[in-house]
Amino acid sequence: MTHRHWQTVTGIVEHGHQVASGSAANCPYPSGTIEMQMPFFAALGLDLTEYFKGTLNISINPRTFQLTDPELTFRQVEWTDRHPPEDFSFSRCRVLFQTSTYNSWIYYPHPETKKRNFQNPSIIEIIAPPIPNIKYGDRVKIEYNPLEVSAN
Repeated sequence: MTHRHWQTVTGIVEHGHQVASGSAANCPYPSGTIEMQMPFFAALGLDLTEYFKGTLNISINPRTFQLTDPELTFRQVEWTDRHPPEDFSFSRCRVLFQTSTYNSWIYYPHPETKKRNFQNPSIIEIIAPPIPNIKYGDRVKIEYNPLEVSAN
């Protein structure tokens, strides 16, 4: 996809549930859900090895986002024995922070197959490579594919 196809939305990095990274107090997944899910996603064709093992939670409030036609959807992924299988969708995106651009993925665990830790529809969860110096409260831009994602 060339640059001219991207749509851009601005957001703020916010605290998440900290379960994806495993850093939440009393987290039932000490290594984090992303690290546990990565081998399953890799087996299905999505290699996230070079990415941070957690998610960036970007608030685009008052706007909301919806994956309308994601590039990848994995159904009934049995990544843990703690709850039933889940569905996950992914869409390529880019995170623009300071003077750098990071090729990333919008990460969307389908709420209808999830048991807990639901996200506000104004929060976009992103799996990104490590981003130096990023912190809560920072403003970022997200470039996304409007054929796969809508931000209203």
